[in-house]
Amino acid sequence: MKGRAAGVVVLVCVAALTADYAVKIAWTAASDVRVAALQEKVRADAGLAAALAAEQKKIADFNQARRTRINWLSLVLIVAAAAFLVEQPKAPRRIPEKPQKAAGVRRGGKPVVTGAAAPEIDLAFVDEVVAREGRGTEAAIPILQAIQAHYRYLPDEALRRVCELTEITPAQIAGTSSFYSRFRRSPVGEHIVRVCHGTACHVAGARQITDELRRELKIAEGEDTDPSRTFTIEEVACLGCCSLAPVVMVDEHTAGNLTPATACDALGEHA
Repeated sequence: MKGRAAGVVVLVCVAALTADYAVKIAWTAASDVRVAALQEKVRADAGLAAALAAEQKKIADFNQARRTRINWLSLVLIVAAAAFLVEQPKAPRRIPEKPQKAAGVRRGGKPVVTGAAAPEIDLAFVDEVVAREGRGTEAAIPILQAIQAHYRYLPDEALRRVCELTEITPAQIAGTSSFYSRFRRSPVGEHIVRVCHGTACHVAGARQITDELRRELKIAEGEDTDPSRTFTIEEVACLGCCSLAPVVMVDEHTAGNLTPATACDALGEHA
């Protein structure tokens, strides 16, 4: 019964997260329209600047509330998933292979990169990390951080090796890697393109910049990396260059005051 109840909680959390995402898409589209309309009015009547500022604060408050809500739902989901797995019959410990999927399909809520096959993984580094960090469950996060830093993502082969060498279970790895957004389960592109979506950049058109970059790089819906794995696009909270909004950072190079027409210029010689 415990396993069944945990399974119901997992389904409820997944449904809530899906509904929350749908509401976010609709709300963001509506807020973009409201902000654009207020910007036009402010140009004609400076007295409406307070209304524009209030709308921008409303957007920031909505995003903060959503982040808090998602964090709690994710935590409940992880706990329920762990409880559900504990109640299942014991089976050989393994990390399942990631099947090839068509562009735009999500797997476990994470973007799936299609295109060129991932390079073969040298597992000697995993052995070294385990020997250095330890084999207990408390070493899970340091081990995953080291693997991420070395390979730039968490390869399935490396995770299976961790389970073979340590007391860390696949359920613990799945829960930890999905809870912390910095962990990636798919290969990253050669160049990281960070698009600022802070309030200043959002109001200045960050969404349109992101959409134009994705269109130019032919990145499918639900993915963040182009088919050739040259570029990975990340939406970040702030790059600290508000006076240059909207801002894009390609690796260590920063480009500001962009428009959809000039967005792709930020890619420079790498494009």
